[in-house]
Amino acid sequence: MNLTLPRLVTTLTFLALLAMATRVSTDTDTWWHLRAGQWIVEHQTVPKTDPFSFTFADQPWRYPSTGWVSEVVLFELFTRFGYAGLNLFTALCVLLAFVFVYRACQGPALLKAFVVMLAAAVSSIFWSARPQIISFALASVFAYVLYRYRWHNLNRLWLLPLLMALWVNSHGGFAIGFILIALTLAGQLLTLLWHRIEQGFFGETGMMSPPGNQGVAGGDVGPVGIFWLIIIGFACAAAVTLNPSGPVILLYPFQTVSIGILRDYIQEWQSPNFHELRSQAFLWLLFGTLAAMMLSHRRANLTDLVLVCGTGYLGFLAGRNVPLLALVAPPILTRHLAALIEDWQSRWQALEMTAPSIQSSRAMLVNGLILLALLLATLAKVLTALPVALNEKELARTLPLAAAAFVLREKPAGPMFNSYNFGGYLSWALYPDYPIFVDGRTDLYSEAFYRDYLTIANARLGYEAVLQKYNIRLVMVETGSAIGDALHRDPHWEQAYADVTASVYQLTQP
Repeated sequence: MNLTLPRLVTTLTFLALLAMATRVSTDTDTWWHLRAGQWIVEHQTVPKTDPFSFTFADQPWRYPSTGWVSEVVLFELFTRFGYAGLNLFTALCVLLAFVFVYRACQGPALLKAFVVMLAAAVSSIFWSARPQIISFALASVFAYVLYRYRWHNLNRLWLLPLLMALWVNSHGGFAIGFILIALTLAGQLLTLLWHRIEQGFFGETGMMSPPGNQGVAGGDVGPVGIFWLIIIGFACAAAVTLNPSGPVILLYPFQTVSIGILRDYIQEWQSPNFHELRSQAFLWLLFGTLAAMMLSHRRANLTDLVLVCGTGYLGFLAGRNVPLLALVAPPILTRHLAALIEDWQSRWQALEMTAPSIQSSRAMLVNGLILLALLLATLAKVLTALPVALNEKELARTLPLAAAAFVLREKPAGPMFNSYNFGGYLSWALYPDYPIFVDGRTDLYSEAFYRDYLTIANARLGYEAVLQKYNIRLVMVETGSAIGDALHRDPHWEQAYADVTASVYQLTQP
C-alpha cells in the first residue's frame, strides 16, 4: 500500500488521538460504578435499591438498570488489567467515536485532521472511565447514521433501535440519541415548511419529492424521509423499555434534569467557565462552524444549522453537554471550509491542500520514517499512563487514598460523613465496613437531603444538629474545608488524621 500524504495524515491523526486519550481516566465517580459492577457480578442481578449508603439504604435506585452493562465491563477490566485496562478502554472508546466523525468529514486530509483534533480538544473534558464514555461512542454512531441518511441517501436507520437497546443498558445518557433524532427531525420539518413558504402552499410546484427523487436538496430527505425519522424515533422509544426496570426508564432523563440542585452545586451540570482556556475550544468550534456556513458558497443546510445551534445551546447550559457539538459540527465545518478552500484555490491558485499519491521511493521513505517516529512517540505516551504507581499518584491529588487506608486500619466508630467528591472512591475503598453518606449518584438522593449535606459541608448555622440527626461520629472531608475547620475548633471533635488532600475527625464527646 502506497503511503500517500492523505493516508499518512489520517494515520497520524488517529495516533495523536490515541496519545491524547490515553491518560489517567479514573475520577471519583468511576469508583461507585466499579463497586456497582462488582455487586452485579457477585449477585448476578441488577440492584433495584441502594446497597452502598446508610443515608438512603434500601431506597429505590434506578440507575443500574441503565448502566449495568458498562459497569460490569469496567469492573471486569479493572479486575483483570487494573488502571491500564480502564485507561485503554477509555482511549479506544474515544477513537471509535472519532472514526465515525472523521468518516463523515469532507475535504482534504489536512483539513479533516485539523477539525477532528479541534473537536477532540472540545470533548476531552468528558473522557473518563465512566459509562458516559460509552454514551460518547454511541452518540457518534447515531450522528453518523443520521448524517449518512441525509447527505448520502443511505438508510441505515434500522440500526438506531438496536443501538438504543444497547445504550439504555449502558448509560443513562441514552436521551442523547433522542436529542439527535429530534434536532434532525426539527431541521427537516423547518426545511419542509420553508419550501412551502417559498414555493406556495398549493400546486405541484409546492410539493416536495420523497428522498432520492429529483427536487430534494442535499441534506434533506423530504416528507417520506421525515416519516421514517418519526417511525425510528418511536422504535427507539420501544427499545428503551428493554432494560431491567422496563418502561419507567423512559422518564429517567426528565427526573434527573429536574433536580435543581444539580445546576446549583455540581460542576458538570453548570455552564462551562469560558474564562478557562480548555473551555474556549468549544467556542472556537461553534463560532468557526457558523462563520464557515455563512462565508462558503455552499448554501447552508437548515438541518445543519439546527444541529449546530441545538447542541451549542445545550453546551452552554451544562458542561456535560459540551461533547455533543464535537460530534455534530466537524462534518458541517469541513464541508463549508472545503468549499472556501476551493474558492481560494480557483481565485489565486494557491497551494493545493489535496496531495496526489506520492510515488517516489524517497518520499515513501520519508513518510515511513515520520510514521515510525510518531508510532514510537505514541507508544511511549501510552505506556506512561498505564503503571499503577502513576495512576495512584495522580488520584492521590484529589482522592483520599491515604485517609481511607487509615480508617480501614484504625477502625474508628461510624457512621461516617464524607465529602461529596470523596463518596465515589469511599464506596469502593471502605464498603461494606463504612457505608457512605453521599456520593455522585445524583438520581438517588433527594433535594432535602442535599440541603442537609450542604449545611454540614459548609458549616452553616445548625450543622451540629444535622450531624446529630444522622448520628455522625466520623467525618472525612477535604483538608481546609469549611466543616473541617469548624470541627478542628470544636472541643467535641478531634482530628485523627490529616494530609494535604483529606482530614479525618472523630467524635470524642457525644
